Amino acid sequence: MRDIIQLQCTDCKRRNYSKTRNKKAKPQKMELKKYCPWCQKHTEHKETK
Repeated sequence: MRDIIQLQCTDCKRRNYSKTRNKKAKPQKMELKKYCPWCQKHTEHKETK
């Protein structure tokens, strides 16, 4: 039961990455520190729909 999610940059609000996540095992939204090519730095990326 893995679902595909999108990760959105918190600075520029662009959706840069897609990942899969098991929503039953981890019900909270995913937050990762990833590289944003538009901001050209590592920023916090949060899960969107």
